[in-house]
Amino acid sequence: MEICTYFKSQPTWLLILFTIGSISIFKFIFTLLRSFYIYFLRPGKNLRKYGSWALITGPTDGIGKAFAFELAQKGLNLVLVARNPDKLKDVSAAIRSKYSQIQILTVVMDFSGDIDEGVKRIKETIEGLEIGILINNAGISYPFAKYFHEVDDELLNNLIKINVEGTTKVTHAVLPSMLKRKRGAIVNMSSGAASLIPSYPFYSIYAGAKTYVDQFSKCLHVEYKKSGIDVQCQVPLYVATKMTCIRKASFLVASPEGYAKVALRFIGYEARCTPYWPHALMGAVVSAFPESVFETFNIKRCLQIRKKGLLKESRKKE
Repeated sequence: MEICTYFKSQPTWLLILFTIGSISIFKFIFTLLRSFYIYFLRPGKNLRKYGSWALITGPTDGIGKAFAFELAQKGLNLVLVARNPDKLKDVSAAIRSKYSQIQILTVVMDFSGDIDEGVKRIKETIEGLEIGILINNAGISYPFAKYFHEVDDELLNNLIKINVEGTTKVTHAVLPSMLKRKRGAIVNMSSGAASLIPSYPFYSIYAGAKTYVDQFSKCLHVEYKKSGIDVQCQVPLYVATKMTCIRKASFLVASPEGYAKVALRFIGYEARCTPYWPHALMGAVVSAFPESVFETFNIKRCLQIRKKGLLKESRKKE
């Protein structure tokens, strides 16, 4: 009774502030507990329920290669799609030597070349197979930070063709068989450059292409979730791969193997996710700052990358 009397005696504006503050605190605690459950306690789904085969684009290096090994470990047969036949042969042999029971088919496809011809070969290869999981991992970025007007025609075309057209057409080729069986999972790889970071100067075409992948995935998620198809966009930040030119993994930089292991646990859940929790934490910190503050920092960082890239390029020409 004394507590009720105390609150009744307070001015209305103070009660409103107290209510708003309480709601904010409860929301923060709920978000914290939910995130802890998602990243550390929530079990991954049985990926074999989608089908016995997984198709991965860009599986010869980095995240794609790590995905291939992780999926093979879980007992899924693989269709590997990449442009280099020798690398495809090497990664297939490496997987078979470790997981001898796994069946592996390969498709040679240059995403910077004739995509329609490559998609045709994919369709022929997967005819009659239960493709349960599609991972659209093939993609390229800039060799180093560049102003938009400095990007040559070849790089400009490839950034759009590989990241946008390739992802779209491979999905279009694989989706119908999933719909017939009313089950399947599609994972499209976006980037923190599209979702977690307010702007990504000097990588404008790459950021724009990955933003397309993000929105494309969200739309498909809504279109097909009632048809038994789980479409997901994964949004990593820094991973130690050839594409990012980062050599060593660290707390904030995931190794390809570390990323792939946690990424598989997220398949079948959120429409968009950042599986590696330090990346999610980094994104939350960035979003807490005003955009102008982060932009100032990011411009300086990218200009330093550009300076080093131009110096390295000039040395190659000498």
